[in-house]
Amino acid sequence: MFKFPVNFNMRRVVTFAGIFVLILFVIEFNSRLEELNRLNEQREEVRAQATQAIQTQVALQTQVAYASSTEAVEEWARTEGHYMQEGDQPVIPVGVPGSDPVIENTPVPTATPMQNWQIWWTLFFND
Repeated sequence: MFKFPVNFNMRRVVTFAGIFVLILFVIEFNSRLEELNRLNEQREEVRAQATQAIQTQVALQTQVAYASSTEAVEEWARTEGHYMQEGDQPVIPVGVPGSDPVIENTPVPTATPMQNWQIWWTLFFND
C-alpha cells in the first residue's frame, strides 16, 4: 500500500478547514450586509415620515398664527359674521319699484319607476 506522508494529509485538512471557515465568514458577511440594507431602508422611511410630520406641524402652526391674528378675525367678521366697522355703509339690494319680483322656478323632481321585484320587496320586507 501506498502511504501518504503525514504532512500532506495535515496540509490538506488545514486547507479544507480554512476554506470552510472562509465560507462561513462570507455567509455571515452577506447576512450582515442584507441586514444593513434593510435597516437603511427603514431609516429612509422613518426620515420621510418625520419630514412629513414636521411639514404638517409647520403648516398647522402657520394656520394657528393666522387664525389668531387680527386680519383673520376681521376677515371672518366681515364675510361670515356679517359685522360692520364704523364708517361702513351696508348695501341692501332692493328691487326696482313697480317691477315684479324675480321668481325662481325650482325643478320638480321626477319619480323614478321601480321594477316589479323592488315593489314586492318593499311590500314584504319594509315596515
